[in-house]
Amino acid sequence: MSKLMSNPIIVEELDQDEIEIVRRVLVDSYQQYEDYYSPQGWKDYSKIIVSSIDNPNVDKILVAKLNNDILGSLQLFQSAETAYEKPELQIQAPIIRLLAVHPNARGRGVATELLKAVIENAEVLGKSNVYLHTTDFMVNAIQIYEKFGFVRDVSKDFSRNNILSKCYRFDIL
Repeated sequence: MSKLMSNPIIVEELDQDEIEIVRRVLVDSYQQYEDYYSPQGWKDYSKIIVSSIDNPNVDKILVAKLNNDILGSLQLFQSAETAYEKPELQIQAPIIRLLAVHPNARGRGVATELLKAVIENAEVLGKSNVYLHTTDFMVNAIQIYEKFGFVRDVSKDFSRNNILSKCYRFDIL
């Protein structure tokens, strides 16, 4: 049996005792984008990232683990209104936010396992699409989304603080 088979990445919902670990994983994961913000902009964004765990509108927070070590996480919302306070986007489908993979865990399929779990969850709920938004400077993330099967949906883009949030959609067949 291969090592991968004996130590699979497990995706499950966040436990209360894992909150502080996930906060650190989020900050460590997004630190690579600090230079794309002004110093104050990054300070504000990192506060948003840290406090995102406490957002009452989050439907689920999923964590990816290997041997009980948390390697990544994502937040799942049920609409654009709950995810972004943007009902005008007219998205009444699951929305992924803040997909994070710790720098030391990249290249191991963590993001793919998190995305698979979201798609499986959406299928169970009878949803036909899953959405996410990202920015041009998140090049590696965009590559992962496109390889997974997400396609651009320009009609659901929006801007916040002069940063274009590009929409990607996964269609469940």
